[in-house]
Amino acid sequence: MPEAPVKMTPMFEQYLRIKAEHPDALLFYRMGDFYELFFDDARTAARELRIALTSRSRDAENPVPMCGVPWHAVESYVAQLIGKGYQIAICDQTEDPKAAKGLVKRAVTRVITPGTVLEDANLQTKSHNYLGALYAAAPDQGGAFAWADISTGQWSGLEFKRPAELWQWVQKLAPRELLTPEGLEPPPRTLLDGVRLVRLPRPQFDVQRATERVLTAQGVRELGALGLEGRPELVRACGALLLYLNQTQMRSPDHLQPFRPLDLSRRLIIDDVTERNLEIFVRLNGRRGKGTLRHVLDQTLTPMGGRLLEDMLRHPWREAGPIRRIQEAVVFFHACDARREALRAALDRVYDLERLSTRISLNQGAPRDCIALRESLAALPQVLAALEDSFPPNQGEQDAAPPKAIEEILRAWDSMEDCAALLDAALVDAPPAVITEGGLFKVGYNVELDRLLDLVEHGEQKLQAMLAEEQAKTGISRLKLGCNRVFGYYYEISRAAHSGPVPYHFIRRQSLANAERFTTAELKELEEELLSAAEKRKSLEYSLFQELRAQLAAQRPRIIQMADCIAHLDYWQSLAQVGRAQGWRMPQLTADAHLEIRQGRHPVVEAIQGRANFVPNDFVLDERRRLCLLTGPNMAGKSTVLRQVAIICLLAQMGSMVPADAARLGLVDRLFSRVGASDNLAQGQSTFMVEMMETARILRQATRRSLIILDEIGRGTSTYDGVALAWAVVEDLARRAGGELRTLFATHYHELTALEGRVPGVFTMNIAIREYNNDILFLHKLVPGPSDRSYGVEVARLAGVPGSVVQRARTILAGLERGREGARKTVVTAVALPGLDLPEPEPAATEALPEPTPPENLEHPLVRLLRELQPEALSPLEALRLLMEWKKLWADAPQPAPSATGPIGGAPGDGPDDEPDAEPPSLPGEEK
Repeated sequence: MPEAPVKMTPMFEQYLRIKAEHPDALLFYRMGDFYELFFDDARTAARELRIALTSRSRDAENPVPMCGVPWHAVESYVAQLIGKGYQIAICDQTEDPKAAKGLVKRAVTRVITPGTVLEDANLQTKSHNYLGALYAAAPDQGGAFAWADISTGQWSGLEFKRPAELWQWVQKLAPRELLTPEGLEPPPRTLLDGVRLVRLPRPQFDVQRATERVLTAQGVRELGALGLEGRPELVRACGALLLYLNQTQMRSPDHLQPFRPLDLSRRLIIDDVTERNLEIFVRLNGRRGKGTLRHVLDQTLTPMGGRLLEDMLRHPWREAGPIRRIQEAVVFFHACDARREALRAALDRVYDLERLSTRISLNQGAPRDCIALRESLAALPQVLAALEDSFPPNQGEQDAAPPKAIEEILRAWDSMEDCAALLDAALVDAPPAVITEGGLFKVGYNVELDRLLDLVEHGEQKLQAMLAEEQAKTGISRLKLGCNRVFGYYYEISRAAHSGPVPYHFIRRQSLANAERFTTAELKELEEELLSAAEKRKSLEYSLFQELRAQLAAQRPRIIQMADCIAHLDYWQSLAQVGRAQGWRMPQLTADAHLEIRQGRHPVVEAIQGRANFVPNDFVLDERRRLCLLTGPNMAGKSTVLRQVAIICLLAQMGSMVPADAARLGLVDRLFSRVGASDNLAQGQSTFMVEMMETARILRQATRRSLIILDEIGRGTSTYDGVALAWAVVEDLARRAGGELRTLFATHYHELTALEGRVPGVFTMNIAIREYNNDILFLHKLVPGPSDRSYGVEVARLAGVPGSVVQRARTILAGLERGREGARKTVVTAVALPGLDLPEPEPAATEALPEPTPPENLEHPLVRLLRELQPEALSPLEALRLLMEWKKLWADAPQPAPSATGPIGGAPGDGPDDEPDAEPPSLPGEEK
């Protein structure tokens, strides 16, 4: 409670009483045309909004800090404060100041928090804004997590038996606010970045009261209708969420759509760590947008389609039926560019139907929201036409009939012509931003409003017409019309102009020396109408707008149904658009655990580098090869291969085409990824601890149908510890689930390649490179077998490490390799594979490391010529001559001398010494 001034005024007494009811919120107190803030709230708002801080008090010794913002611009200021984590209590005048006797009554009409915002300024157009509620009886027990997007009305939830999974999903969905019972804290090392924790008393999670709230808000009689029967923890979480909404919105949250628990048995589970490692929504540096999978996929044109894309990226399907329905719809739009372009043009006119409907239903819709809804409804017939009209298929494509999913949308289609006609007849094209100033409705919408509009706009003409009528009726041609503040409108007759009796219906108002002033009943009535017409017009328009908003709110179920149809159409056409633009192919889904990818590519890297600069690769996992040990130097592209296999599987189970020439994929139930090295110092976690925690999660949660990608296990500790851990992890994954786990394991520990042929299902592949005069060229080609070296020293040279350091490292490495080559394989194999009959290792001689010698100048002559070349001065003929000379130089060289640091790309097979690529696996129905 702020310190009150010495002398309390009625206004401050009212303010402090309301503030005491909302101590944690910044109180925006309506005074005339401004929202004012006082005391500490004013200091905070002035600092965060960078507005002037003044004072309000007659007592100079105790000034009251004050700042304010215009009421018509409050939305932008609230958006800034909400973005910084504050909550706002909006205190409005609840009675007309003109009719108030004494102090105007005020009350908080809404509390705005980060999880309950509705205005577009506070929301990301194509992303959800979640309010979460979590309940667990104790920190070491499982519980339930419910989440709701208040701006759209969608809400769902899950129950978990293990607390670790509960908090994993909180981190995955990252709600803006999380409601938890008092005494329940996140587990150690749980980082809830950007999540505002709101601790509620445990009685607010009471199961009986929660049940009553849920049934009332959803309008059902039993929990079974919502999938909540037998889920008491989830009911508690839902009940607390509804109570919080009631307290902040000051009304029952009846705009929420039917509750649907998320059924994980039907979804591909991708935990928060995997989302981050695969850079699905956010890059590893924390940035969104370019460089993420979502950015590549998002060709949606509506906010609903964008949010559906987000949902499908978070938890794709794992059942073949729903995936095939999406695939059929995507193929339908992919096969006809004309149809897809017509649909995209129509969808581009559709605004956010879900959020528009929510604001209208909660009586917070502004005139511009109704105009956006009108424009969206007007576009629905064009969307329908794009689905029903005949378009010629692409060359080489067949004109297929609409698939089942689109036929279902056509049967359920509702163009909502009645709502569109109502809005078209009611509102002007450019209404004002607020609903209290008038100017909202068209002429002809309401008879009484038309009369008032006529008075406001043509009042002077009516007065002049009445004057002319009186002049003609009375015969007094010099009758004048005047007006003043005391008497209002009047007729004036000068004594010189008329000396006879005045008309009988004239009522004397004032006598002057040279004239008399009169009024009439008709003039007085018109005067009253003119003086009150403007206020009556504003009041009537406000009432009419409230009625219009109520009519539209009653149509919310129809609007939400069409929003869902638009979302799915937009999602399908977006996948088709990406597939057509990027040259992707539709994968074949199977019930087995095989995985065959022909000429697969990483969609994000390809989008950045360009398709011509990306080297595609084949990859196969089958019943004989379940665990791939992938070796090769840094920068060769091991992590890219790992990620692209995982992303291709994810895309396939979204129903999308995939970046490959062909793919045959067994469905995956869980996708795990442990890629890269990172630490979490704020939570006391070293790089190695984070690595081991992620590995432990995979080993504990992986199932028979999981797909696992692991990169550099054991690199954060000593060599022998790391090798031992990596070896044990490989053995465990190879025999887990009867040897059916699909795993890609990238490593620099060449000792692990000894497992090929000894542990069932383990095989090796490597990323090919080429050496020339101590230089290396990354081919980025995946080939069978292990890599012979790591080439770390060469990568260090490419990174710019000083030459003397690189040369010394080469010398030391040569000595270490000679001294340990014999013992290393024998010792490691003997430890990892006991029982093998191995020869006794011969003791290695210890040699002194020689001093470094200066490197020889091995520069290829072509490099020198390229450095001296000035291409801007060459003619085409000179360029051709140079090419012929360089061909001779190249042919005369003992080895090809390509650039050592090319981008990901450079098609394999450019040089004469390239080995032929391994023949790619044939997919069913295709010839080798």
